[in-house]
Amino acid sequence: MTIRRLPETLVNRIAAGEVIERPSAVAKELVENALDAGARQIEVALREGGCAYLSVTDDGRGMSSDELALALERHATSKLQGDDLVHIASLGFRGEALPSIGAVARLNLASRQEGASEAWSLSVEGGTLGQLKPAALAQGTRVEVRDLFFATPARLKFLKTARTEQGYVRDVVERLAMAHPDAAFKLADEKKNVLNLERGGPDLFDARRKRLSAILGREFGDNCLPVEAVRETLRLEGLIGLPTYNRANAQQQFLFVNGRPVRDRLLLGAIRGAYQDFLARDRHPVVALFLEVPPDEVDVNVHPAKAEVRFRDPGLVRGLIVSACRHALAEAGHRASTTVAGSALGSFQPGGAPPVGGSYRPAFPHGGPQQAASGFAEGPDGYHAPLPGLQAPPEGRAAAEPGEAVTGMETPVAGTADSASRAVEDPPPLYDYPLGAARAQLHETYVVAQTRDGIVIVDQHAAHERLVYERMKEEIAARGVARQALLIPEVVELDEAAAARVLSRREELAELGLEIEAFGEGSLLVREVPALMGKLDVQGLLRDLADELAEMDQALSLREKLEEVCGTMACHGSVRAGRRLNNEEMNALLRQMEATPHSGQCNHGRPTYVELKLADIERLFGRR
Repeated sequence: MTIRRLPETLVNRIAAGEVIERPSAVAKELVENALDAGARQIEVALREGGCAYLSVTDDGRGMSSDELALALERHATSKLQGDDLVHIASLGFRGEALPSIGAVARLNLASRQEGASEAWSLSVEGGTLGQLKPAALAQGTRVEVRDLFFATPARLKFLKTARTEQGYVRDVVERLAMAHPDAAFKLADEKKNVLNLERGGPDLFDARRKRLSAILGREFGDNCLPVEAVRETLRLEGLIGLPTYNRANAQQQFLFVNGRPVRDRLLLGAIRGAYQDFLARDRHPVVALFLEVPPDEVDVNVHPAKAEVRFRDPGLVRGLIVSACRHALAEAGHRASTTVAGSALGSFQPGGAPPVGGSYRPAFPHGGPQQAASGFAEGPDGYHAPLPGLQAPPEGRAAAEPGEAVTGMETPVAGTADSASRAVEDPPPLYDYPLGAARAQLHETYVVAQTRDGIVIVDQHAAHERLVYERMKEEIAARGVARQALLIPEVVELDEAAAARVLSRREELAELGLEIEAFGEGSLLVREVPALMGKLDVQGLLRDLADELAEMDQALSLREKLEEVCGTMACHGSVRAGRRLNNEEMNALLRQMEATPHSGQCNHGRPTYVELKLADIERLFGRR
């Protein structure tokens, strides 16, 4: 078979196959063009999920009649200064979108340049260019795409239902809207307006918060933490969800580099690293992070759809994200998400009696009454030894008499002198603390406290487990991870690339107690391992580390295993469910929770307490 030059129409269709996969890809390219043109009002319209019709109308700078025809030629762009392919400040620059769309669909391009007295339009059908015509249009550009893939009908078989394709388009528009709150966005199908986002104000951070709340829901706005950090030439801003506000997958992790939505393994791995201390491996945080990087420090042209980027210094980027997110989480203190209280209220059944013989099940089990104080000595009076590490409330704060057990809510007899005196006495100062004053212990598992405007219910085992775990982390940070030398150093065989990846993190692994060195081509010699981990599968650990470094450029296996051991030790070293506490111990637990970072969730991301406002309780009983 001889070599031949492919016809231009076929070349354009091949290019379209790289850029245009489905209607959402068309929407992405056209909306990005609108944003690059300085648009502040962008409207997207669909029919049949964008397959039959998709249009994008903007109020940007527009194009002249001469530029219309040029815009439909391959590799024609207004987004590059000279021949510089490094300092790219726009969302797109290849100049392939419009001719690629026109090669597989019926496209009409109409535009009116800023300051021009009239608009012009030009059509292209299956790669065939039409005649330039006058058009009726205000300043800006309108691109209409009909019958997508009519010129390549085989591609139609790979599309989903109209509803699914519309969902993909909406996702694209929402992600671009998150990154550009200074522009208004509308999305409509043949029946209704699907999305209507107003333009934000001059304060960028406030505009982002409002835009994210409008897209992700008010719950995200109520349960997010601000992130802002600068390191060398990088700047990171955004909002991250509290650990107790999490999801079963990573679909609600929105990452942006210089205003461009990306799905980058390095960034996703950094988020996982930031939250690894607070969430179980099958739970994922909700985040929206915006990273600003000098154009010459990032390559945005490594993927046809620009969904991935490559950083010149990936370690710097990862370190910035991890440290900034962890700082924000530490600043949150003991705060837990508001959705915890909503879930608790939703589980109540007003007016309904529990079934006879029914079993009690806590809303957030973390141990249970059946775990009866294993490992704690019981005194002759029925109480256990004082809780390890808990101190009494501060001086001047009211507490019950030492040794007084409060195991249930006592109802005073109406009319007694005691009840009358309780009714008139001032509330104790402990009410002013965020977690209030301890009032009771239920089922020897849950501490009930009263605040100024509600009640707090604490899972005593989960709460104390976090306190012990945080104390262990502080001790390890101060003294380092204890190491255990192997009697006979172990040789681990890997391929050369994998061994090189692990050796490149030798110093980081040494800080975690793993001492390695090169031992010939593709081999590593392990001399010391973390003492905490006891008997260890060194071969399996090194292979996991090599795989993780290849996939996410970070070594999570060792750190997670160490944290798992620490978590297990904290679990066994903390007060158990089923342990009876006196009032002084309960208040001491509450005060330490308030002073300890991350105490709003246990080591697996479950809440350690539920706060119910008095207004919520009154609504529960129909008083509001």
